[in-house]
Amino acid sequence: MSLPAEFHEIAKRVNNWGRWGADDEIGTLNLITDAVVREAAATVRTGRRVPLALPLQQDGVQSGLIPGRVNPLHTMVQINQELFGPGTVATSDDAVTMGLQAATHWDALTHASHSGKIYNGRPAATVTAHGGAEFSSIAAVPHLVSRGVLLDVARARGVDRLPGDHAVTPEDLDAAEDFAGLRVRAGDIVLVRTGQVQVYLAGDKHGYGYPSPGLSVRTPEWFHARDVAAVANDTLTFEIFPPETEDLWLPVHALHLVEMGMLQGQNWNLEALSTACAEERRHAFLLSAMPEPFVGATGTPVAPVAIL
Repeated sequence: MSLPAEFHEIAKRVNNWGRWGADDEIGTLNLITDAVVREAAATVRTGRRVPLALPLQQDGVQSGLIPGRVNPLHTMVQINQELFGPGTVATSDDAVTMGLQAATHWDALTHASHSGKIYNGRPAATVTAHGGAEFSSIAAVPHLVSRGVLLDVARARGVDRLPGDHAVTPEDLDAAEDFAGLRVRAGDIVLVRTGQVQVYLAGDKHGYGYPSPGLSVRTPEWFHARDVAAVANDTLTFEIFPPETEDLWLPVHALHLVEMGMLQGQNWNLEALSTACAEERRHAFLLSAMPEPFVGATGTPVAPVAIL
């Protein structure tokens, strides 16, 4: 089934192909300039640090809803082994098998394709079984530190958690800006809180994944207008699931990753940050969210930290 005309119309309006040159592999991360980072560093007042990652564990968020995306399987390969003979220093080592997008993660620009293309008009066929992503893999991201902005949609709408059928709209994002008393600006990393991660933290991983609030197909134009560098939220699927338009699956993924060249993140735990921002009465901070540089990967775990 082909994508509807409405999708292609939005795609044309948000498309960034060629904006930073034909060879560009990082898309909207180009908006994080030295000046943006200097201004981001100036947001640090108290030094309060808030971790935003879920634990990497076998009983993680993955429930089988997304085929092949397995929770971490942790194995000890050495336990107090005296490698250099009896009485020498002993070491312990581990190995892990996991989906790179199993828990808190960034999606690389190659995580989604449509109409045979990935970001910047490259062929989707450049992602192969042997080499992974030839272009725009997560390893193409050299660094990822900028001003972070929490758009706490749940609090702005007067609830602790949005209902599972709530599609976050541009109007919701406007309300969250007003609630925060700021305006999103070029180069910002926007964190959208729905409160949905509470369902997983309460022990219901199936309910966490489905049904889930998430971003509406109307929101990419909002992020494009503000030149946002990247967006992450506290849900499994990022966009509303099931979709708001019947049989139109993952349109926000395609618009963000393919058309805009904008990283998106899922499974971020924004609960402690929501509390901290409310206590500090500010919703902007320095955000460090460096991806692990897996060559050829279409996503990566991340352990982001907000510094207030």
